[in-house]
Amino acid sequence: MEQTFEVFHPRGKIASIVISTLIVIVAIGALIASSIVNIDGDGVGIVKKRFGGGKLPDGRILAVKGENGVQAQTLSPGLHLFYWPWQYEVTKEKMVQVKEGFVGIIQAQDGRSLPENTVYAPEWEDPDKMINAAYFLGEGNGYKGPQVTVLTPGAYRINTTLFKVTPAPVVTVKTGMVSVIKSNVGEVPTDSNDRLVEVGQRGIWRTAKTEGQYYMNTNAYEVTEVSIRQTKVSYTQETEQGEGENQPLSPIDVRTSDGFTFPVDVRITYKIEAEDAPGVVAMIGDDEFVLNKLVTPRVRSTFRDNAEKVKALGYVQSRSEQGNQSATMLKEELAQHGVTVLEISIGNVGDEESLGELLKTQMDREIAVQEQETFEEQQRAAEKKKELSKTVQEAEEEMRLATAIYDVNVAEQDKLKVLIEAEAEAEMITMVAEAKAAAYQKISEVLGANNAALLELMKLVSTEHIDITPTVMVSGSSSSGMTDALMGTILKGMVNSEDPVLKKAPVPTP
Repeated sequence: MEQTFEVFHPRGKIASIVISTLIVIVAIGALIASSIVNIDGDGVGIVKKRFGGGKLPDGRILAVKGENGVQAQTLSPGLHLFYWPWQYEVTKEKMVQVKEGFVGIIQAQDGRSLPENTVYAPEWEDPDKMINAAYFLGEGNGYKGPQVTVLTPGAYRINTTLFKVTPAPVVTVKTGMVSVIKSNVGEVPTDSNDRLVEVGQRGIWRTAKTEGQYYMNTNAYEVTEVSIRQTKVSYTQETEQGEGENQPLSPIDVRTSDGFTFPVDVRITYKIEAEDAPGVVAMIGDDEFVLNKLVTPRVRSTFRDNAEKVKALGYVQSRSEQGNQSATMLKEELAQHGVTVLEISIGNVGDEESLGELLKTQMDREIAVQEQETFEEQQRAAEKKKELSKTVQEAEEEMRLATAIYDVNVAEQDKLKVLIEAEAEAEMITMVAEAKAAAYQKISEVLGANNAALLELMKLVSTEHIDITPTVMVSGSSSSGMTDALMGTILKGMVNSEDPVLKKAPVPTP
């Protein structure tokens, strides 16, 4: 019988050990690999423990201390070990994105019960701590239910099992508008009868939000937009273009004391100041309520009430007065509700159907009155013309009389002047003659009378260019005959002279 012997090979045993070790390592690696969870950079891992952690407290849906169930702590981006698939279920979620122009309104699915008489959880000072589920349910003692705090635009790693996020538009207050806030959260004011409260209290805030963007929970804070621009309303069939809101409504039908009913076109311009907007919202509501529930009813009733006090014709004739009266009343009344009236005017009053016959009668009457007034005016003009003609004639007569009196005065003055001049001339001649006579007398005393006469005669011959050729015939043999002839000739020349002085001068005695 043949006997077989096994040959021991040490290398084979080593190889077997190595292989077994490798198999174990691979198995362990595979096992460990199965516990690895990879979270992408834009994701978040939500972990659910199947066993090994104990039961959750009653009423809780998230585990804070490692209990079984969905864990509050989430997995951040990267690799995470030892999340064995048989013990843990990891759900990969995308980060919560809040787009520009929106806010994220948060609803917490777990947490403490809300305080009594509250609907929304108080606002968090640090929103980043709030969205940390472990902190929210643990140290933060967060409240279950709607949160006042909102997420502003951005990306957030949130445990979506705890927080449900709903996008909502931001509160945008445009130019020419304000937003009145009614808060459903905050401290309840001590005076419950006060329509307006301070910012942060529960109720309508007395300070409105002006132009800008506000990140608010529009469920916790009700926002009412109010225009602070001029609003123009036309109660007329016509449509006008202009600044501000122009809203055409039907004309206002009025009834006067004499039973006439006719339409009146009314235009009103008003505005609400920013500081008055909260009070307007508290008492009335938004812009539509202001127009439909306040302005329009007041305008119609005011014009109708005033029309009942006058007759139709009087209303037509005093249109501007009616407008001013109604404007005064409306300004006072609407101001009590925070509405400022800027302008009120009346356009067309009545139409052919309602006032045609009345206006025609009035027109005929007016024409007759105008004709009468024209005739009376012409009469007055004729009387004025007559009075003017009489006045002109009297003025002309007075002018002629004044001229005659003036002429008489001038003549009297001329006469007086002539007399004065004659008297002056006579006095002058007399004075000259007396002076000459005195001079001659002196000369006569010195030279003798004959020589003095002869000297004067020679002066006259020289100064007056007198012709001394004798023209007087003298007869006789007297020695003075020549002298006499010469004197005669000189005297004749003096008589014929134009010089008044020579004419009037005394003739020297020979």
